[in-house]
Amino acid sequence: MFPHLDGLQIDGMTSVGHRVNLDVRTRDETVACPDCGTFSRRVHSRYRRRLSDTAITGREVVIRLRVRRLFCGNSDCGRRTFAEQVPGLAGRHARRTSLLQRLLRAVALALGGRAGARMTGHLAATVSRMTLLRQIRALPDPDHAAPRVLGVDDFALRRGHHYGTILIDIETRRPVDVLEDRTADTLATWLRAHPGVEIVCRDRAGAYADGIAAGAPNALQVADRWHIWHNLGEAVERVVAHHRKCLVIANEAQSQDDSKAAVLVDPEAKPIPEPAEPPETRTDKWAVRARERHTAVHTLLAEGVSLLQIGSRLGLARGTVRRFARAATVEELLVNNGTGRRPGILDEYKPYLHQRWNEGCTNATELFREIQPLGYRGSVKILLNYLQPFRATGQARPPARKPPAVRRVASWIMSDPARLHQEHRQQLDAILDASPELTTLVGHVRGFAVIMTELRGRELEKWMTGVEADDLPALHSFVRGLRRDHDAVTAGLTLPWSSGLVEGHVNRIKMIKRQMFGRAKPDLLRKRILLSD
Repeated sequence: MFPHLDGLQIDGMTSVGHRVNLDVRTRDETVACPDCGTFSRRVHSRYRRRLSDTAITGREVVIRLRVRRLFCGNSDCGRRTFAEQVPGLAGRHARRTSLLQRLLRAVALALGGRAGARMTGHLAATVSRMTLLRQIRALPDPDHAAPRVLGVDDFALRRGHHYGTILIDIETRRPVDVLEDRTADTLATWLRAHPGVEIVCRDRAGAYADGIAAGAPNALQVADRWHIWHNLGEAVERVVAHHRKCLVIANEAQSQDDSKAAVLVDPEAKPIPEPAEPPETRTDKWAVRARERHTAVHTLLAEGVSLLQIGSRLGLARGTVRRFARAATVEELLVNNGTGRRPGILDEYKPYLHQRWNEGCTNATELFREIQPLGYRGSVKILLNYLQPFRATGQARPPARKPPAVRRVASWIMSDPARLHQEHRQQLDAILDASPELTTLVGHVRGFAVIMTELRGRELEKWMTGVEADDLPALHSFVRGLRRDHDAVTAGLTLPWSSGLVEGHVNRIKMIKRQMFGRAKPDLLRKRILLSD
């Protein structure tokens, strides 16, 4: 029942409330002096130690251990007496058994301070949160050999202000170390102190590339495929934004096809007048203002005016001025602008209203009651204003089709055609029919996808040459970035290594930080990262 008490004499067991007391003593055997090693059994005195142990049937256990203090028989030894120890049970001066210590450390590493303290209450071994945190801090760092394949990535200690770096052994999937910042010098110093790294997986950050080149110049750098694909997606968004008019043209063509289909279904229907052109939306106003600011910022930059002075003249924040200055064209800033207004409060329920109106339900109050359970939170007046044109024609015209957003179209281009929904595939085909440039873009994206998924990195140069031959400035910028990091990108598109494992550990770090309510100091966070299972 008590394997950790092997070699000891159990004199008795008593139960008092929620506590079980075990009376234990050592046997009368010879014990070696801790200084000189001379064995002795001459007893100087006896005393009792109280050790907390793991629970029995949900009750707290206290071991009342009676130990001896012995004389050292070696006259040359500086120690006159010494207390006997029980190594398998507890350490010197410990108040908990080694078994309970391991349990508390496991709870502390898994749950942290407050949550761990609540858990120990259920384990009948209640301790405070500070005790658990001291348990973590007292643990030694794991002794890892220098990894052959190293993964590097940053994580936020305080988002937007302070970042650290996590190092992962890709082959063993274990964290190796945590660095206090994400600078090139810190990483280079660590690599010099841990020689033997042959391959380093990283993202596209230039600081890590410089640090690896300085600290381990012979190591092969591997750029992560996900980050390369993400960079390509950003370039695709800029290209689509530059040709956003094609999205509107393709949408109008599809709307006309829908109208013709409706006429064929009901040839006797009354003609429905075309709605008036909508007024300039807030999105359009923002686009006009963005173009004006972009022109003004680049005009002042050409005159040699600094960013700070430009912000003062135009009344813009320095970050806003920097964003406009970095954009070669205003289209790069309009990527997230979409192609229409914000969705209205009634947009989601318009198809249902049109269906019910054409079925003969023209009572606005009744329609209002029907869409309320569906989630409508607007007023009756909004519904009355929308239904008013239907009363003049006697029929509800199909809701106007909105052109897809730039980001949505970019996601269709970046997706596998076989996995696209049929409706989305049709919309994308209509857009490609209206834009030869986007058709060329799709060809390049799918060619790059083949290179990436089938690890054909040797074909990258041919692909980049083909992109540079077409008039797609955003993709040209992406290619220039690939050329600056050519060796690492080629290795990432050729070798099976990637930073996926590192990203998984970064997500785990986010969980640990939230678990500790954002109050984990770097030293404590480092221990939990390195020692958690």
